[in-house]
Amino acid sequence: MPGKDPLVETLKVCILQLQAEGTVTDSSPHLAPCCELLELILRKGLQQPVLSLTNRDYWHCFEQLLQQDTCGRLSAVSLAVQQTLACPKLLTAQGRGRFFIRLMLTRRTLGNVVRHLLHTARVMECYSPDISVLRNEEFVEPFLSLCLVLSEMEFKLNIENCSFLDESWLLPVCETYEAVPCRELGMVLRYLDGRVFVLELLQGGMAQVDMFAEPGDIIDEINGTSLRNSSNGQAGVLLSRLKGQPLSFRLLRWRAADRSVYRPLVPLLRLLKQENPSLQFSSAQDGPQPNPVAQRPAQSQCVKEGRILYALQLLGKTNIGMYGGKEVLQHAIPAVLRRRQNSKEVLLDVKETHLTCTDKANKQQLFQHHFPEISCVGRFGQPDFTIFAFCVVDTPDTGQPAGFSCVVLQATSSSECEEIVHRIAAGFKSTEWFV
Repeated sequence: MPGKDPLVETLKVCILQLQAEGTVTDSSPHLAPCCELLELILRKGLQQPVLSLTNRDYWHCFEQLLQQDTCGRLSAVSLAVQQTLACPKLLTAQGRGRFFIRLMLTRRTLGNVVRHLLHTARVMECYSPDISVLRNEEFVEPFLSLCLVLSEMEFKLNIENCSFLDESWLLPVCETYEAVPCRELGMVLRYLDGRVFVLELLQGGMAQVDMFAEPGDIIDEINGTSLRNSSNGQAGVLLSRLKGQPLSFRLLRWRAADRSVYRPLVPLLRLLKQENPSLQFSSAQDGPQPNPVAQRPAQSQCVKEGRILYALQLLGKTNIGMYGGKEVLQHAIPAVLRRRQNSKEVLLDVKETHLTCTDKANKQQLFQHHFPEISCVGRFGQPDFTIFAFCVVDTPDTGQPAGFSCVVLQATSSSECEEIVHRIAAGFKSTEWFV
């Protein structure tokens, strides 16, 4: 794919999808993939300092813009950086970078910020000229143009909903409840991972009568005071100080917008259930539902940071020349099988913008491919076959022309195989596929 960067090309498709939605809100399905792509581009080629105990992230580049503001011309950027630094809900550089991106999208200034970044020599020295998008003359202009397009769009995002940006671009449902003064709220609280969970509602208490909270919800703020990274008893101390006053709760719901369990909370809800086995965290639909938190993943799957990873067999890989259309699969898959390469147990993660494959034994990443690099995906054989493959652009280290390789994997069931093929195919609308 000469002359094009896969990340920039995928970002272009994602922005087109956002534009079709009109005003972008937190419920927009293409918001998180778009933000993730911006993050990947800002991280690509970022070099780590030689003598340092902390890793450099793209947030540190934005932070340097504050230090460069000596004449006030970056005042808007400086205010945004200062607001990010002052937010008590952000504990990591990753969280601050994500908050800053959301802030820039909301204020329609992302294009100007990136332009300032590109003209700050001290910041650009942090990026490798060999692989960075920001230091590649061929890639940086399309990227800057896309940032300017984003600056012209309308984003209405809840900036206060940021307590999970350290872990995920996927944010929980955030709601505010106003309570009248009362003697007892009637909630049993549990502190996990620096967050205040509602463990139980007491019979007859205000929380149980008004039903403004459920066991599993998180109390994120009380009267504007953040409870992120709280120590045991901090919420109780705060409530005792506010006794007799009206209360305002900012709650993070354990149910996602589609009424399923909010994925980043799955490990913590599992711990919560150990303390109160009567808790049921299931999708709110008619009829009896299984408990997805208590339920173990299928044998062929595992859960990592709330994401489902497929446990597969990597059967091999072969070069297929200069053509990567779906027709080659019927020849390429048997060619790989005939070579009888040593198979590996791997974990496949199909994300919004790309897929990654990790060796299950040593956790080493074997490959990562963005969807524009994939030319086709599909199964070969009868419907009950579990083997599938995809063709991907293969650029050799030498000066030879780019060709295609075919990667062959095996799922544990026909249905799982079909599901993976559909997910990869849906990842990028221009990808050809068949089943």
